[in-house]
Amino acid sequence: MNLIEIYIQEVAQRLPEKSREDIILELRSTIEDMLPDDYSEEDVKAVLEKLGSPVTLASGYRDRPMHLIGPRYFDVYVTLLKMILPIAAVISLISMIAEYFIGYSGEQAVINIVLNLIGEGVWRIIEVGIQVFFWLTLVFATLERTDKGKDEQPLTARLKKWTPDDLKNIPYIPKKKAISKFEVFGGLMWTAIWATLYFYAHRLVGVYRGDGNGLEFVTPTFSQDVLLRYWPIVVILIGLEIALSLYKLIKGQWTRKMAICNAVLQLMGTIVFIVILLNPNVMSGDFIMYMTDLFTTTANQFKTWIVGSGIFIFVLSAAINVFDGFRKARIRQSKSNGCSS
Repeated sequence: MNLIEIYIQEVAQRLPEKSREDIILELRSTIEDMLPDDYSEEDVKAVLEKLGSPVTLASGYRDRPMHLIGPRYFDVYVTLLKMILPIAAVISLISMIAEYFIGYSGEQAVINIVLNLIGEGVWRIIEVGIQVFFWLTLVFATLERTDKGKDEQPLTARLKKWTPDDLKNIPYIPKKKAISKFEVFGGLMWTAIWATLYFYAHRLVGVYRGDGNGLEFVTPTFSQDVLLRYWPIVVILIGLEIALSLYKLIKGQWTRKMAICNAVLQLMGTIVFIVILLNPNVMSGDFIMYMTDLFTTTANQFKTWIVGSGIFIFVLSAAINVFDGFRKARIRQSKSNGCSS
């Protein structure tokens, strides 16, 4: 009984036909290299045991993986799932609460409103969770089956035993230079919140007044028609912010290239914000009248104060963000060379 031929046969019958012969030759050569010159049956068994199950070995050569999402993408998949699910849930709840605020007439009891919010909120979270899980899984399953360069190592390299010496070639990333998952999550959450506030400004951003029945939405701060004129560039900014957050997640540390990308994005965002804020019709007339009466000032003075304060705060925030990015990118990383005292 030739164990080597049987083993190769078991592997070969599970391989794609177009690459079967080449893989058989590689596998046979690998087995021969691992065996001593004058080998015995026990030596053959030891080598085959080291190679592992023919089924497992063959799965590594298949064009189509036997799993939905493999080890290469699984960690990123789970991380994104944990990040996107709560963000989507929060955005869904914000939009739902906005609908209730706008449609609230004061006739329904507060307890009934609360119970309806809880019931509908739970259902929306479940619905959003299913949607996020489905589409994210579909994207990563597609990546798993279209990435042709994910496993190009030869068999002997994949069978090489890991040793602590391998750590010497891995760069050590200082804590201040590293990008935590919490930082990525915070960036995605902030993007989702400001995007929601922008496209639902007429329902969410405005003057609220308390009365005996709860909060009353008096007037929106911004004119939604004016805000929607800029929606193409705003959508581009949202996409760029999401892309930068995912780039941070992949790299795991600040680099000069990342700092430059962050600076360009902050500059674009600042310019767009200033252009929108300088539009004379961006704030609703009712809001300006309400606030000028409240603070006993003229409309022009109030608009100048609001616009000036908004631009100053946004520019200062962007400048701090850019400076912090370049500061972290300049922190040097070193390679591990054994134990240090």
